[in-house]
Amino acid sequence: MCRWIAYSGVAIPLEQYVTRPSHSLVVQSQRALESTMAMNGDGFGLGWYGEHAEPGLYREVRPAWSDENLRNLCRHLRSHLFFAHVRAATGTPVTRPNCHPFSFGQWLFMHNGYLGNWGSARRAVESLIPDPIYSNRSGTTDSEAMFLALIGQGLPTDPATEADPSPAIFALLARLSEIAGPEPFLFTAALSNGRDLYAIRYGLNARANSLYYRASRDATLIASEPLDDDRSTWTEVPSDSLLSAKAGRSVEISPLAL
Repeated sequence: MCRWIAYSGVAIPLEQYVTRPSHSLVVQSQRALESTMAMNGDGFGLGWYGEHAEPGLYREVRPAWSDENLRNLCRHLRSHLFFAHVRAATGTPVTRPNCHPFSFGQWLFMHNGYLGNWGSARRAVESLIPDPIYSNRSGTTDSEAMFLALIGQGLPTDPATEADPSPAIFALLARLSEIAGPEPFLFTAALSNGRDLYAIRYGLNARANSLYYRASRDATLIASEPLDDDRSTWTEVPSDSLLSAKAGRSVEISPLAL
């Protein structure tokens, strides 16, 4: 299983959470503690918001621990909202288009999990992607297909709108659960439009992958597992829940209404 972090708050260098902590994401790429796979060396990626409406991306197929550019980038890049992801592939090739995060317009998305019958379910999932945006499908992962399918379920793509993405999230999970049938379906994901941050923890026919958050007045940090040994500062996100960290508001956690 992959490991990821998502941050929203005052602008900080990415190194504060990606490379610097005692159990940083780079450390987790070699020694994850709450994953079925200790090693997450099948590529990594960064996504961040800056001066433009659309997010910036840096994705690489090498393991996070062996990329000499990663520490330098994280030291110098600053952002008020960023994602970072280390990948453990579940059957699809290790290529740059298959590395997370994925972007479309103002939206940024990353995922930890899988659809257990992907080989036979792929066509059904891809049919949920609207024809006008299918050309944006550049990789072969179930994660990217789910993200583009989310747009087909009504994810608002107009940067000027502040529409709630929750209905689209609920609709997508319901459709994917039908497609999964008796197979495991694990969906622990982060989604942002550059202003608000959302995280989903869901599991069907299997235990949902781990997810935690830490919030203060100025910032929200979400992670697959805590970045340090002080567990008292972290709160576990309940299974089958949606976390919303909207700009200027406190974190809200609600059950998934499927």
